[in-house]
Amino acid sequence: MKRAAPYLAIFVIQALCAFFFVSDILSSVVGFRTTPISWEMREAMEIGAAIGLILGVVLGGLMLARALRDRHRAEEQLRRASGAFMDLLQERFGEWGLTPSEKDVALFAIKGMSTAEIAALRSTSEGTVKAQTNAIYRKAGVSGRSQLLSLFIEDLMRDDGAVRPMPEPQQSQAVTSAK
Repeated sequence: MKRAAPYLAIFVIQALCAFFFVSDILSSVVGFRTTPISWEMREAMEIGAAIGLILGVVLGGLMLARALRDRHRAEEQLRRASGAFMDLLQERFGEWGLTPSEKDVALFAIKGMSTAEIAALRSTSEGTVKAQTNAIYRKAGVSGRSQLLSLFIEDLMRDDGAVRPMPEPQQSQAVTSAK
């Protein structure tokens, strides 16, 4: 709120200046009777109003420049996050030991494509894509597409910037619990 106070003050000054100029013009056009003021006072009011309007234009330009800078910074962060996500995908795919075909299928699945769409893009049958997705889920230690995606979302949302350790695949967990 403290950052907004100067901008709010300039806005109020600009509104008063605009009111002064508009009321001055309307009083001349409509013929409102006003008590005369000295020419020195009138000149001082006009100079003050003009300075207020100029100040508003300058601050408006500064605010626009700041907004453009913030937008550029946000776009850069988004670009970095996108690159970080792709790096994270490649890292996880390597940890899981996915084949090149499984990497393609996993990427398409994460993007939200259906089994039929993935099969059409890869020129394979839906059965092959289903077998590959099952292999991906098994290697990643998840039971479905939503859990697969959540692994990456969790990694990206970590506060410390560290990548969470890879979970053990479900098969080894079953073997461990049987011992």
